[in-house]
Amino acid sequence: MSVADQMALIKRGAVEILVEKELEEKLEKSAKTGVPLKVKAGFDPTAPDLHLGHTVLLHKMRQFQQLGHEVIFLIGDFTGMIGDPTGKSETRKALSREDVLRNAETYKEQVFKILDPEKTRVAFNSEWLAKLDAGGMIGLAAKYTVARMLERDDFGKRFANQLPISIHEFLYPLIQGYDSVALQADVELGGTDQKFNLLVGRELQREWGQTPQTVITMPLLEGLDGVNKMSKSLGNYIGINEPADEIFGKIMSISDELMLRYYELLSDLSMAEIDGIRTGIRDGSVHPMEAKKQLGREVVARYHGATAASDAEEHFVKRFRDNQTPDEMPELTLAATGEKVALCRLLAEAGLVKSNSEGRRAVQQGGVKVNGEKVSDESLELAATGVYVIQFGKRRFARITFA
Repeated sequence: MSVADQMALIKRGAVEILVEKELEEKLEKSAKTGVPLKVKAGFDPTAPDLHLGHTVLLHKMRQFQQLGHEVIFLIGDFTGMIGDPTGKSETRKALSREDVLRNAETYKEQVFKILDPEKTRVAFNSEWLAKLDAGGMIGLAAKYTVARMLERDDFGKRFANQLPISIHEFLYPLIQGYDSVALQADVELGGTDQKFNLLVGRELQREWGQTPQTVITMPLLEGLDGVNKMSKSLGNYIGINEPADEIFGKIMSISDELMLRYYELLSDLSMAEIDGIRTGIRDGSVHPMEAKKQLGREVVARYHGATAASDAEEHFVKRFRDNQTPDEMPELTLAATGEKVALCRLLAEAGLVKSNSEGRRAVQQGGVKVNGEKVSDESLELAATGVYVIQFGKRRFARITFA
């Protein structure tokens, strides 16, 4: 593939390439010498499961594999014990080494649902960071100033608001940057929130006499609420290890706008094909529901296989399309605020119950289903995005759309 074609593929979905000209030169050199680029992305195993937000980077890594380059899946078993302070307003709670290693094992199992195991190098940054003695760490800390660290937005805000910043948090960007030195990375991938850390890697490589890595930032995938970054703590995530029916159902609940973004960042379809879907939805030749089904099938098939994807779609259709819910069900459209709304309130607003308290009793008594699944938590809150079919009793339904 020509350098121009490689660049076109690499740019897909990317927010920024620093520096683009440097990357072109590296690709040209790789083509002439036959030496693949070393492409690195790091993941701190702070939780046991990966979700679709993590896979944005993994898909970009797979594209580099398809172009013939070496991909390094770096597990931050050392940095994970520090905790990345990016975007945090307070010091993160440190994880034990046992927790980190346990989570790291699950990462290794899950990433090969996307990456080619034959072309992937799995590395742990404890391999070199654990060997840094006190002198080595002091030498690393001497490469950066406090003033430069405070240029980072989250550190700057905490300092201005007189909130504590622990010294070990300043070390995190330096340690992440040192990973690039140890691996002699040509390219590093990360989310837009990681830009500061990635650029530290470039500067440290210069200090060690290496050619600075190219930094490619990828967007942060919005969760089911369509507003916030996908996160398990916010409950707006789709885990790649979730059951096939669960993944398919969650994808069917997202907004049309978010669906197109998921297509661009998660699908293997070409941009021309995705543009065709976008145009079709706009001119009415493609129904958004059918486009979501296609996306749902692709995502489920990737993690559970084609048979599971077909079964998940069939299950969804049976629940919502094969006359198991009445065609005349009332429809309610509410504003998609990006926040959460109590289920008991939705029951009342849809006219299925007379009050919030009656809604809570209905849930307690097991008489309420959301998207075909029985609900038992009377305090349940739903993300104010997408579409929900709510059932009370055997014959009372309402479709609620957040738009």
